[in-house]
Amino acid sequence: MGTSNPYGGQHQGSLIPTWLGGGDDSSPPPPDDGNAPEDDPGQAIPKAPAERPDPVAIPSNQFSSARSDFTRFAKSGGSDSRSMGRSISKYVSSSAGGAKSAAQRMGASKVSGGNLARVLSSIRTEGLEKTLRTLNLKALAQANIEDIFIGLVDFVCPESGTIDEGIARSAFIETIADLAAADIQDLENLSAEQMQTVLEIYATNAIEARLCNDIGIKITIAPENVHAVHMAQKQLHDFIHGAVSDAFTRSSDKLNELTSERSQEFIERVYEQAFGILQTLAEREADAR
Repeated sequence: MGTSNPYGGQHQGSLIPTWLGGGDDSSPPPPDDGNAPEDDPGQAIPKAPAERPDPVAIPSNQFSSARSDFTRFAKSGGSDSRSMGRSISKYVSSSAGGAKSAAQRMGASKVSGGNLARVLSSIRTEGLEKTLRTLNLKALAQANIEDIFIGLVDFVCPESGTIDEGIARSAFIETIADLAAADIQDLENLSAEQMQTVLEIYATNAIEARLCNDIGIKITIAPENVHAVHMAQKQLHDFIHGAVSDAFTRSSDKLNELTSERSQEFIERVYEQAFGILQTLAEREADAR
């Protein structure tokens, strides 16, 4: 996914790299720099929904056909794009039961996407320093963008150890690694276009991780060489990103006026649109000659 290592399917426990830290509730809080958040609830970033929906449960055998096509795609090293199309089409339409159900399966990733949209929207309207102060992270105001995003990980992706939350957190860490390639370095002057890019990167990584966890666990073991793995993975990533980018572009007018309070609703709609577009593109790919 993105610029880092392939996602290897289901993991038990945390997916957080050891270098990140802050993965459990026992971690010490950041040192008090005398800049505690102001007692101004009107300016606080709205919290994520208290109830974090579990992904829609699907019997394992319901993925069988999509998995078979995906394995053929992986073994081809990315050359069998028709098998990729059939696999993704079946995943959305048959296994998940349509775009809406597939989007509901994203669970924690959608909540985290909403949290990320809240933070970025607040940065654009309230400024970076004020937003970080609200989150008790003012000490990061002069830090580089990677360190700021690492500081935000527990707000964007709170974790309790479930696979679903691990997928959301892993996708966010992938997003941090992808920021440099996207040439996004200055949060202080974040534009609407840059905000869209960050949200697209996260959504792409999250959907890819969910899909690989469900039907693509053999992507790292089926091909016979590392180059084949890379090529298959890049094709999958780019294919998903195309659908996600189209979904965000369709809603770009709403993104320009996005408020923290409406961020979750916006993300919910974009994810459903992305799966609908993904299914349409996959069907075309499956029928291509």
